[in-house]
Amino acid sequence: CLHTYINLVFISLTHGVILTHGAGGDMNYPPLASLASYLAAHGVLCLRFTCKGINLAHRTSVFTTVLKYLKTCKEHKLTGVFLAGRSLGSRAATAVVKSICEADDSFVRGLICLSYPLHSRNKKDKLRDEDLLLIRSPVLFVSGSTDEMCDKSLMENIISKMQSPVQTHWVENANHGMSVKGRTIEDVTEEINKNVLSWIGKTV
Repeated sequence: CLHTYINLVFISLTHGVILTHGAGGDMNYPPLASLASYLAAHGVLCLRFTCKGINLAHRTSVFTTVLKYLKTCKEHKLTGVFLAGRSLGSRAATAVVKSICEADDSFVRGLICLSYPLHSRNKKDKLRDEDLLLIRSPVLFVSGSTDEMCDKSLMENIISKMQSPVQTHWVENANHGMSVKGRTIEDVTEEINKNVLSWIGKTV
């Protein structure tokens, strides 16, 4: 993929996170860069990558390639990884985890969905839940309570039907971009980072 770039933060550890962005921006989107640095500082390898375009199948294919690379990396032998993405990136991560569950591959330990886009704006009747209902790996959802692309009641209904163990963290009054009136983006990002790390620790 000509528009795929990889940034690796390596330290001595046994678990890692593969992290990608949404439909816009790239791997240097500030909240994602903050999360990657936070995880690395607390002993979790983080691999970020950029894949331009909004084609979900292409995004999923690239994500799979990155996963295979990390799984076979001889320099750092990990015992497991978590797949993570923001918005469209979380949909791609979910699709990969679904295929991993079907293959019964234990290398992928869980899924982290940041601002999962359950539906398009103003189209709550068309839910993007088909992959969610088929996965069995642990899942962490971090969403804004007023996310215009993830109605809270609809998401909670989907979660009640999922086969996998699920934890949800709702950022109060945050929209799809995790913006909260009266709070700085740094403050919101810190809340998200702490919850992601805590969940990884519990899951491992």
